[in-house]
Amino acid sequence: MEKYYKIVTYGCQMNIHESEKLAGQLSQRGYVSCDDDNLADVIVFNTCCVRENAEQHAYGNIGALKKLKKSKPSLIIAVGGCMTQQKGAGDKLKKTFPFIDIVFGTFNLSSFGEMLDKKLSGKKVGVQVLEKEGKIVEGIKPLRTSFPNAWINISYGCNNFCSYCIVPYVRGRERSRKMEDILNEVKLCIENGYKEITLLGQNVNSYGNDIDDKDVNFAKLLEKINEIEGDYRIRFMSSHPKDLTEELVKVIAKCKNVCNYIHLPIQSGSTKILSDMNRKYTREDYLEKVKIIRKYMPDATISTDIMVGFPGETEEDFLDTLDICEKVGFSNAFTFVYSIRSGTPAEVMENQISDDVKKDRIMRLVEFQNNKTRELSKTYIGKTVKILCEDYDKKRECYLGRDEYGRMGYFKSNCNLIGKFVDIKITSVNGISLYGDIVKN
Repeated sequence: MEKYYKIVTYGCQMNIHESEKLAGQLSQRGYVSCDDDNLADVIVFNTCCVRENAEQHAYGNIGALKKLKKSKPSLIIAVGGCMTQQKGAGDKLKKTFPFIDIVFGTFNLSSFGEMLDKKLSGKKVGVQVLEKEGKIVEGIKPLRTSFPNAWINISYGCNNFCSYCIVPYVRGRERSRKMEDILNEVKLCIENGYKEITLLGQNVNSYGNDIDDKDVNFAKLLEKINEIEGDYRIRFMSSHPKDLTEELVKVIAKCKNVCNYIHLPIQSGSTKILSDMNRKYTREDYLEKVKIIRKYMPDATISTDIMVGFPGETEEDFLDTLDICEKVGFSNAFTFVYSIRSGTPAEVMENQISDDVKKDRIMRLVEFQNNKTRELSKTYIGKTVKILCEDYDKKRECYLGRDEYGRMGYFKSNCNLIGKFVDIKITSVNGISLYGDIVKN
């Protein structure tokens, strides 16, 4: 009889890729993926704690399995990820939901398969959360689910300690993978037909800072990857502005496989708020980085992350954020409302912002950026763009994929083009989305 598993993932691209690693461990043990709770023999929650709503959703969905677990005692329920790595969170979770079989953290995700084996042998597992990060474990083969895109970690952890962020506490200090291991993984993905390689790290720009070798840094890594033969793209996330160097921008500009697109989170346009956030740059520093990008890559697009409602944010501070959005001309912005994260310095800061003010500011910011994004979309009409076809949208009855700059394009085709590069001429736009027709060669 086939054995089935279901993985529920919350949060960022890092979590998506780590769920692929969990899936790999389950697949090696003969399990097959499914979407049905009732069919699953193992259900794994890979959690996030960066934002409050992700934690609430996880708690709600875990609690909803109590009835199923009672009727199906053989069902194994496991919970891991950033939420469980928080101090005391694993024990609290197990106490709240005693029917959970395995609780693990981010530092021992690579040992999940062994925990599952132990549970299946009739032994008790319970809470297995390590207090400190260890060395990087290589050799965990992911079961990739995002073809034609392959997520590849280049580093783990973070040393920045932004005052609002829980990541350094649940991901540990920054550890870079060996360049050789990264290159081997990239080569394997390209040989297996993957067309887009997305390099992951909490701060990719500081890759190699913990390695005692001057020839190991992010710019050198991009150059080495770019030398690999094949028809593919290289993306990366996330970039911390303080570590974006002119050398790195030059390398991105000259490497033909690296997309001329940079996601550069600013968080706030106010130097005062940036200081309170411990971001280690000013608005002037950020604008200087943008100037360097424009110098070497005039056609590059820049997207960003912006947070509103940080403690002490005045109306003037918020207007500074709108002003920098105007000055930079972001192609897209991922916008968030600040929420308190237990254990971070911002939790105890004075002048917490009311929900009404936060709501007003986020609505104004979203409207502002949406208008800018729509204006940029209109400039695509009549142009021919190269799209990497990623999927088929049954509702629209169109294939879809992104261009080099991260913009989604939709087009019709009589044959399956997933995993192939396609030239399409843009005929219309809708918000951030592009619509066009295949250009016949």
